[in-house]
Formats: sequence, structure tokens, C-alpha cells
Amino acid sequence: MAYDYIIVGAGSAGCVLANRLSADPKNRVLLLEAGPEDKNVWIHVPLGYGRNIDNPAVNWCFESQPEEYCHGQRYFLPRGKVLGGTSSINGMVYVRGQVEDFDGWAQAGCRGWSYDDVLPYFIKCETNSRGASDLHGGDGPLQISDVGEETVINRAMLAAGQEIGIHFNPDINGRVQEGIGWHQASIGKGRRCSTATAYLKPVRHRKNLDVQPEALVRRVLFDGKRAVGVEYDRSGSRHEARAGGAVILSGGAFASPQILELSGIGDPARLQTLGIPVVHDLPGVGENLQDHFAAHLRWRVKNARTFNDRTRGLRAMAEGLNYILRRKGVLTQPTFAIAAYIRTRPELASPDVQLQFFTATYKALGDRSLDPEPGVTIGACPLRLEGRGQVHAQSPDHRAPPAIWHNLLATEGDRRTAVSAMRTSRALMATEAMKPHFEFETTPGPDAQADDELLDYARRFGRSCLHPASTCKMGVDAMAVVDPSLKVHGVEGLRVADASVMPNVVCGNTNAATIMIGEKAADMILAEQNSS
Repeated sequence: MAYDYIIVGAGSAGCVLANRLSADPKNRVLLLEAGPEDKNVWIHVPLGYGRNIDNPAVNWCFESQPEEYCHGQRYFLPRGKVLGGTSSINGMVYVRGQVEDFDGWAQAGCRGWSYDDVLPYFIKCETNSRGASDLHGGDGPLQISDVGEETVINRAMLAAGQEIGIHFNPDINGRVQEGIGWHQASIGKGRRCSTATAYLKPVRHRKNLDVQPEALVRRVLFDGKRAVGVEYDRSGSRHEARAGGAVILSGGAFASPQILELSGIGDPARLQTLGIPVVHDLPGVGENLQDHFAAHLRWRVKNARTFNDRTRGLRAMAEGLNYILRRKGVLTQPTFAIAAYIRTRPELASPDVQLQFFTATYKALGDRSLDPEPGVTIGACPLRLEGRGQVHAQSPDHRAPPAIWHNLLATEGDRRTAVSAMRTSRALMATEAMKPHFEFETTPGPDAQADDELLDYARRFGRSCLHPASTCKMGVDAMAVVDPSLKVHGVEGLRVADASVMPNVVCGNTNAATIMIGEKAADMILAEQNSS
């Protein structure tokens, strides 16, 4: 089987690449995905994300190693294993990040990745319900919409933010992220718009595009230091495919570094311990893992309906009918419709915390049962953690999960920011705007008042925000894995294009930026192809 391009991973970036590269009928493109077709009905119903958050049929269901600074917690880490990847199981919240994020990438040596450089690709990818403008697209594949319901509790939350001095921001994805406002979501006409839906489904008929689900890649094949193909398992057999142009890894921040190591690219001492022949010494593979952290504070509320009571009994039946007949109601909602982006210290140039407003309370990630009484949750999320983690193959067996360490709350600065974010969350709930709805705080509860008590709660019950990035970071320094054109340093014919290449994780949910990376990667590859 001979192709021009082989893409490993049909996720947020991989589906974009498959669409754009196969648009030229001369390019033969193979897209490999370890998971199945995206036929699970709950993928496409927005609130159905709760059904797949721990479903191994479409989810890798990874788990971290014990986290040293969080009382040895092992974090549950869902990742999509299905066409569309994590864009098929995530919360659909669409956040680009800050201007400063991308300008920082360029300043660190990644020329071509400043905000002004990447903005055209954000615009290119979307059809925004707000219409086309100098910041938003009107004819892209991805449906981006305003989906926040104007409920009593949502209006009170927006007023609460302004009451404590957080200005209203009408466009969190504009040039200024700071403020409180409505999120947009990758939802169109009441249905999830994954990259499989937006980019892959419309082009599956192309004769030059070969999409193979349930294909688990073993390794990249090399001739010397040139990638020439991949070896993978499918239908109980081992297969090989050859690439005349390039192999592109789009497996995400956990899978892409693991595949590199299984292929002989990484730290030689680590590879030799696993019995993997070394193709190229590249010590940065799997290092520099970055994520966001969330400490969830919860309240019982009154005089307002939330997801808790709207998804029970007769109300649940009514909501189901409302969705089936009108594509309206609670089932059309993302994880959270409102957020505040704030600075915990006035000297900071831009926000370092995201406060996520969930109009629901639940026991734990992966537990689909909501509390029976109405409630709200605020996720207090530091956005620029100083701690760095690792992702590494722990076995030469490609079926074994990677070993993942986040090192969340590893530094004094990270701990201080987390506590400050929790205190601001409480300040929001103590406002006059929230007074008609405030009943009592359930977690961590009124007994936790001192900084040490709040920090202990965060360490025991906080978790990853599920925004892993930067494990194959782009750059020009000794620990960089790919260069600014996303080519793997030291070898030929191999690129990485997914969240793992972010030099630093963007401030906010990562799916939008990952799709942008797919768009820009495809553009660079085609430009290089056409100039040769």
C-alpha cells in the first residue's frame, strides 16, 4: 500500500489534515485511527458527553501515575478513541487562547506562529453563528455557535462577575480574552460538530482518501533516518503502508510521543531500557507535559433550575422531546456556557485563571449521576502552571498505555494561584446578584477557610482539566521535538501536528488551537509540495 501522506490519528488535527491534503486529487492520503467509526448516538447529542466520558468503546480511559504533590492521586484522563478523536467526546467549549500565547510562541523562536500568523487559520476553520468578520469565519467546515441559555442562574452569574469588578466581555475569542462572558461551542443546529463531522464526513467519498478505523499503529518505519511508512494492526493482522511524502503523527499529547519512542526516537537510555533500537537521539520526546488544573467548588442553589433537576423525571422526558422535536433545551448544551478570565495579580499582563461555571453538580469525573438537588459548580483553573510533567512509553508493546505524570501543584506559585482562584470563586457566590439563589456551599464547605485548608482540598479533590499539550514541543532549543514547520528534528519525512507541538499550552480549552494547528500544518505541507 503506497501513499503520499500517512496521517496517524483521526482526531482534532488529523481529520483536518485528511481533508485538506486530499483536496488535491494527486495526493494519495491514508488516515489511520485506532478507534471505531463515530456511530455512537451519544457522541452527537451535545449533553451526551457524560455518556462517553468513561466509555472504553470510544475512549482510551488513561490514568496518570500517582501525583506526588496531590496526595498520590491517580487522575482519570479520558481521550477520544474514535473518528474525531477527543473532539467527539469533549465538552465542545471553543476557546482560541490569548494573543499573548501565540506571540509568545513566535518570540521563543517559532516564527510564523504569532497571533497575526495563526488568526487566518482560526477564521478559515469556522462558520460562526455571529457571522463573518475580521475575527471570525463565515464559510468554514466547523460550526461554531452561541449556545448559552439565558436562564435565571446564568444571568445571575454574569451579574455577579461584574459586581466584583470583572467586566463583561462580548467575545472571549476576540483580541482580548479578559472578562466574563458567554463561551461559544463546536455545536451546530443542536448537534456536536466534531472534526469527523466537519472535515471528514463531507470528503469520505474521495477516491484518493483511504480512511481506516480500528487501526492501531505499532511504529513508524525508517530507511536510515528517513520515515518511509508505518506498521499497524487491523482486523487481527499486521499491515504496512508506505509514504512517499511524509508520515504525520496526530495522536495527541499522549500518543504522539509514545509512537515516537516506539519508533526509536527519544532519549537513548530510555529506549535501550525498553529494548527499542535507537533511530535518533531526541531527548525532548515526552517531556514538557503541560495541562490546566481545576479545583471544583460546589453550591446548592434555590429559585433556579439547573442540569440536576432538568435531567430527572418528567422534566427529563420534556427535555428529551424538546431536543427531538426542536433541537432545543438542556441536551444542546456544552459543559459550561459561561466563564471568567481573570488576573490573580494586578502586575500580570493577561489572565492567568479561568473560572468555569457549570450549572450542575456531580460527584466526580466519570460518575454520570448528577446530584438530585439543583446546584452550581465553579471550576477554579490556573492557566499557566509552572510545573512540567512527562509522557513516556512504559513498554515496547504498542498496546500498553503510556506512563503519564503531570506534576500538578508542584510549585509554590501554582499552589498560590489555585488558592487565589478558589477565593475569587467564593467571592462570586457571595454577591448580591447570587443572593436569591445561594443556599449553601457543599464543597469544600464553610469549615475550609485558611489557605492551607483550601490547598489541601485542591490537592485531594482537584484534577487535570484534560488539556494535555506540549510533549513534542515546537522550537529551536535542545529540548524541542519539531521545528516551526512541524518536522521532527534530525529525521526526514516525519512531522507531528496536534496539541503536543504547542511550545506552551494555550490559556483555555485546547481543541480550537489544535484544529488551527491542523489547518496551518496542511497549508505548510501543501505549500512545500507545490514549490518542489
